[in-house]
Amino acid sequence: MKKVLVVYYTQTGQQKKILDHLLAPLADDPEVRLSYHRIQPVVDYAFPWDGIRFFDAFPESFLQIPCALEPIDQEVLQEDYDLIVLGYQVWYLSPSIPFNSFLKSDEAKVLLNGKPVVTIINCRNMWVMAQEKVKRALHEVGANLVGNVARVDRHLNHISVITIVHWMMKGRKDSYLGLFPKPGVSDRDIHESRKFGTTLLPHLRCADYTSLQSEWVKQEGVRIKPVLVFTDKRANMLFAKWAKLIRSKGLPGAKSRKPWLKAFNYYLLFAIWVLAPIVTLLFLILHLPFLSLVRKETKYYQSIQLKMPR
Repeated sequence: MKKVLVVYYTQTGQQKKILDHLLAPLADDPEVRLSYHRIQPVVDYAFPWDGIRFFDAFPESFLQIPCALEPIDQEVLQEDYDLIVLGYQVWYLSPSIPFNSFLKSDEAKVLLNGKPVVTIINCRNMWVMAQEKVKRALHEVGANLVGNVARVDRHLNHISVITIVHWMMKGRKDSYLGLFPKPGVSDRDIHESRKFGTTLLPHLRCADYTSLQSEWVKQEGVRIKPVLVFTDKRANMLFAKWAKLIRSKGLPGAKSRKPWLKAFNYYLLFAIWVLAPIVTLLFLILHLPFLSLVRKETKYYQSIQLKMPR
């Protein structure tokens, strides 16, 4: 009997749907026992968001400052799992606060140390730098990352900005104004996630994950858009300045940081609608002389490798 633990956080339920479809082949196998643990903050992040709460989560999200979590059942902590599946969303180019809080907990050290781990990402479109942060956190707790799949919204960047705001603020995963596509990961991509579980199952059975990630890459489990990687990296540098500034003005919920959150809101709108198109254009013009480097980076971000700091 192979024992698999699935640790995840979801607000909307989309992450759980992706995990359920992806892991269906494992759930159908009588020789596999799946256990689920939903990460539960002591004070949860209510959905849908409102404007102030949404932006107030930015500094702690980006700076990876943990929140308090409800304890994990001792029965879960004491089990010896053959594989651990981690499902997370990206908030502000970083793993969500609840997921990051789990990774930094003593319980994560107990569960993940020495264990093979796969990550299943669910986000709008930019996840590469968030995954780098997760890779480092997994390395710090002694986990062995053996695979990664990213399920994203495939629509054009600015289209998905409009639709995701509709979903996050209204709580409705439907067509905005009856004109725009539905927000989030498409139903088709959610349902087709099952193929990744079919690929995972034989690796679980023989406890050999050597070729898992290369197989998932061939199945398009990880699509890398170099222009989004370029944008992600530069946005991380700018977000770092904003996050530190706002955090210095007060803790979450403090009135003293509300003016700065509003300023960040305006900056974000400017960055999305003005700066991002310029960055995209510059990348398209300038990347050709560095094509070999772009290809090398693409291969790296498709992988489960971690570049260690020098």
